[in-house]
Amino acid sequence: MVNRYNRALVVCYVLTDSVLAMWAFILAYGIRFESGLIPVPRGYPPIEQYLNVLPFIALLTPLAFQFQGVYRLRRGRSRVDDFFAVFIGSILAVVLGVISTLYVQAYFASEEAKARGAYEVSQLVWALFLALNVLFTYVSRETVRELLERRWRAGLGLKRVLIAGAGDLGRMVADRILQHRELGYQVVGFIDDRAGGDHIGYRGLPLLGTLRDVGDIATRERVDHLYVALPLDEHAKLLDLMDLTSRECIEVKVVPDLLQFIALRARLEDLEGLPIISVNDVPLQGFNSWVKRALDVTLSGAAMLVFAIPFGVIAALVKLTSAGPVFYRQERTGLDGKAFTVNKFRSMYLNAEGKSGPVWAHDDDPRATPLGRWLRRLDLDELPQFLNVLVGDMSIVGPRPERPFFVDQFKHRIPQYMLRHKVKAGITGWAQINGWRGNTSLEKRIEYDLYYIQNWSVALDLKIMWLTLVRGMFQRA
Repeated sequence: MVNRYNRALVVCYVLTDSVLAMWAFILAYGIRFESGLIPVPRGYPPIEQYLNVLPFIALLTPLAFQFQGVYRLRRGRSRVDDFFAVFIGSILAVVLGVISTLYVQAYFASEEAKARGAYEVSQLVWALFLALNVLFTYVSRETVRELLERRWRAGLGLKRVLIAGAGDLGRMVADRILQHRELGYQVVGFIDDRAGGDHIGYRGLPLLGTLRDVGDIATRERVDHLYVALPLDEHAKLLDLMDLTSRECIEVKVVPDLLQFIALRARLEDLEGLPIISVNDVPLQGFNSWVKRALDVTLSGAAMLVFAIPFGVIAALVKLTSAGPVFYRQERTGLDGKAFTVNKFRSMYLNAEGKSGPVWAHDDDPRATPLGRWLRRLDLDELPQFLNVLVGDMSIVGPRPERPFFVDQFKHRIPQYMLRHKVKAGITGWAQINGWRGNTSLEKRIEYDLYYIQNWSVALDLKIMWLTLVRGMFQRA
């Protein structure tokens, strides 16, 4: 029933996206050539020329969205994630549209059609189409989201969830689901071997039985999802659970305990027929690393141009307000644990660490100059790090780099700490935009850094950059 509902919703999305894309394309033509808002020095192309392109728009837009994963229905995906999925998908649709129309114009159009440019499209029309398609598609998604959330809040169409594990991890899962009823989940209860005869449960949710009873309980309670939230020492029972639930139409989700620090992204390799699991594999390799580097060079170059005047003003103020150099250069640990020199505007007095040695920076730091406190508060002391990005020592997005002095301490204290050095350090990161910055929990920062490394994508990088600008959270490390 659930799968049929999801398929119907995907079909509805595909048809709606095709129609909205065609509307966006025609409206882009109207704004460009019929509205009078934009000068048309080269004359007005006939509307028929643009109608020829509509079949490409109707087919390629859903195809691009499919490539981007827009149609992978997942409850709990944030609005920001939805926006960037639609945005990147629309960019891909424009690229496919340009390539396809040029190809058809060159190889399949008749001589008469080539002469009159039957498939030519104005660059400005493509740009307007991109903006309008993102707007129309995102608004349609948000409308559907609002309707579904209202339905779920009313108790309709809920997915029934059974949680395997009534310990702290299982209760944490239950708390999250109960706090976010708009996601459309209903917890029916727990199963747990260690609970014995105690059927009290948690927050009014009953303990329905042991792990061996999962099949009967799932049938009786009409369970759609099984969340496996077992402690690390009980993960051996996961295979038994998978075997028991394989006879039912249940979607199984595993909530990792400490395993999230051990396996970033497991990848199956083959060694002459012998399967090998690489537990420290990351997606940011090969072609993906080239894509990220191209994005870094483009955006950091643009940032240096945009901030050229503020850069010069700040440099002059630093020089005039306190003795010492304009820039503060400090050794940090980056990709593969190798050291590099990070650049910052100097915010402390000269030789400020002469007596104290390496210590954490904090608010109202007596070592900071009056201008330095202001620069730190606005995170403007980090601007020179775009130079580190340009030369390849850093990335715009990534885990914040630490000093070798602290790295030597943390790697012995925190499990899997060095895994954060499998990617380049960044000016901003997933931990920073989620509030874990400065003098906060180091363990939580590592957790968010590892999530970023495991789930890297261009869309995630763009999301982090956008939220950094919106929330004003450049790291003050």
